[in-house]
Amino acid sequence: MRFPCFFLAVFLLAAPAAGRDIFVDNMGGNDTFTGMQRRCSADRSGPVRTIAKALRLAQSGDRIILAKNDEPYRESITLSGARHSGFMDVPFTIEGEGVVLEGAAPVPKGAWEHYKKAVFRFRPPRLHHQQLFIDNVPAVRVCGDPLSASPPKLEKLEWCLHGGYIYFCVEPTTLPDDYNLTHSSLETGITLKNVEKVGIIGLTVQGFQLDGINLHNSAKKVYLGGVTVRGNGRNGITVGGACQVEIDGSTIGNNGRAQILTLPISETAIANSQLFSNTAPGRVNRGGRFFLNGKQVEGNVDDEKYTGEATGQTDKKPDEEGGEPPAAGPGEGMPPADGTAGPSPKSPEGKPLY
Repeated sequence: MRFPCFFLAVFLLAAPAAGRDIFVDNMGGNDTFTGMQRRCSADRSGPVRTIAKALRLAQSGDRIILAKNDEPYRESITLSGARHSGFMDVPFTIEGEGVVLEGAAPVPKGAWEHYKKAVFRFRPPRLHHQQLFIDNVPAVRVCGDPLSASPPKLEKLEWCLHGGYIYFCVEPTTLPDDYNLTHSSLETGITLKNVEKVGIIGLTVQGFQLDGINLHNSAKKVYLGGVTVRGNGRNGITVGGACQVEIDGSTIGNNGRAQILTLPISETAIANSQLFSNTAPGRVNRGGRFFLNGKQVEGNVDDEKYTGEATGQTDKKPDEEGGEPPAAGPGEGMPPADGTAGPSPKSPEGKPLY
């Protein structure tokens, strides 16, 4: 497990001025600017508006700094190749400063149709690994028999995905359009492939249909620091073949099929973090080496203390791709079905997952 310690030392010791700083502001920026200044200026050197534009401008060893605004960044981004890698002792970094990278979109007004009694339905553009959110928090999901002609029974504020429709049960005297409902729209939050020495710091990645963060192939010496990855339809973080990642001071939970999925020939080290099994296993093992607080863990991680220390492992296989993810009920990390305040997991800094 040499790579995590080596890369963390490189990351912490690298001089900030070794590469350029590129500034992004999704409220006040403009993609015709150069991104060289944090504030807008007459010479058009102010911040760009999108992370995608910053990545097109970026070179090896640069640092992309995202301004935190009330509006989340609604993008799906890809880091690929030498231009989005570090060099020598200089990492390529994206610093979020607490911003949210959001994959969910509002359910269009008028999209709901009445099914029966208090249940309504609508057909989302993307059918698999969906999520439904109420006020940006995952609603309680019920899983039924995919071979049944009818969806399962739903209580108020519960939902299911059945036959290509999202079904949602409303409260008495309300309609779906009375709620702030969003659903997974963009596929993957951050994809990394064929990169090396990359740091992703201080981002919340949520609401994507597939994965929050996907280390697709040959993403090596990747550092995820202070990230929150939550409410994504398939996996929170996928660590693909020939990938290496260190996850530090982060919170991962409320994802659909796995909080972390590891694939063959991968290496993952997670420390000082919160890894929840509230809606899916903390780690689904399809291969690779996995270290939790410095200790190698074999098999799946199904249950952890809030310190992130594994208390039990199992080799149970998850459902095959395309099946329904486990049911998500109220409890730790999930709001109760009646919408009242309930227990919520805490991040290492004491911040709720939602």
